Amino acid sequence: MDKKDYEEPRCPLDNSMWVKKKVTPIAVDRVIAKEDEYLARDDFASAEKHLLYWWEEAENGNDERGKLVLCNELMGLNRKIGNEEKAKEYAQKALKIVDELGLENSISGATAFLNSGTVYKAFSEPEKSLEYFEKAKSIYEKELDADDDRKAGLYNNMALTLADLGRYKAARQLYQSAIEIVKKSNKADEAITWLNLADLDVMEYGMEEAEHAVQEYLDKAEELLDSIPEENRDGYYAYVCDKCAPVFDYYGYFSASKKYADRSAAIYKKNK
Repeated sequence: MDKKDYEEPRCPLDNSMWVKKKVTPIAVDRVIAKEDEYLARDDFASAEKHLLYWWEEAENGNDERGKLVLCNELMGLNRKIGNEEKAKEYAQKALKIVDELGLENSISGATAFLNSGTVYKAFSEPEKSLEYFEKAKSIYEKELDADDDRKAGLYNNMALTLADLGRYKAARQLYQSAIEIVKKSNKADEAITWLNLADLDVMEYGMEEAEHAVQEYLDKAEELLDSIPEENRDGYYAYVCDKCAPVFDYYGYFSASKKYADRSAAIYKKNK
């Protein structure tokens, strides 16, 4: 008997009185859809309040799988706003749930590993980050289809960590693998990957030697972002533009930087 799934009896010595906990699952799809509405308005405070409300509901309903989903969302949210303590707290909670539910070899477990790795990458712990990315990679490559976008997200984040560790060849291979996946379905994520490759070339070869390739990569990213029809420029597109604008600025593409910063702000304003 796994006692974590049961209510403790009044007499702990009498195992016959243990009663299985009633689980009331939260509606995770609706929870995430509402969170996405807040993020599309750039309203991080409301998104966090929303997720914490449902955390309490999941806790009261003994919904550990629901809590795992919420941990993943709260990791990402706190990472975006730079709250290191909370991001790491939810990473550890997620990993504990994965262990308790025996999900270490599942896609759900891999997603928790990926998100935890992204947290530790964001807060300058690349070795710890890589440990979780490698766990996620072994599962995703076994369980997901070859063209699943989740693999591309993993490859991008793992490559960033490898670049920090000076493993440029391995990072480049992962970026190229990510591009092969997202070029079929996700132009925004492909644009991010080309910008990541620009940074990688500069890290490996220096600005002067990498200049021509960097220009080619930035032109490709701009072409991709501009090719997305206006009707498809949603909250995620705004997030990507906001993320890409400083990269264009760093490499002297000032008009492109302003274009994407303005475009992002306009989408967020429209969604409010």
